[in-house]
Amino acid sequence: MLGELAKTNVYKPTQGRIVRQLTALAIWVIVGLGCWSLHGTLRGSGWFEESTELLIPGISLGLLFFGAWFGFRAVNLPSFADFLIAVEAEMNKVTWPSKDELTRAAIVVIFTIFFLAISLFLFDVIWQQVFVTLGVTT
Repeated sequence: MLGELAKTNVYKPTQGRIVRQLTALAIWVIVGLGCWSLHGTLRGSGWFEESTELLIPGISLGLLFFGAWFGFRAVNLPSFADFLIAVEAEMNKVTWPSKDELTRAAIVVIFTIFFLAISLFLFDVIWQQVFVTLGVTT
């Protein structure tokens, strides 16, 4: 795998582009948020003195660069790239629901969630009254 990280070529560049780009973007977002969090943690840690405080952005930017390169190379590893290409091929085979069907299904799900939430609230109120009546709670 280390040898693959040093390469710059793109494996099968015309296949599975959308899934590979979205996967790389997800990796970059995770790495970026991690570096941002690390930067904030290091600034407030007290581990660095004024003379070495310039190391904090250097560490964060270095890890950000490595993470960005890793994200680019990860989606071009032959085994992972072939998997992502197969995923995109399967996604293209799926029959997606129409907008009307999706809207109806979403309404049913939302109604069911509200119905269950109200039912659980009523059960909670009833059991609370039962326990107060029995003197278990006040």
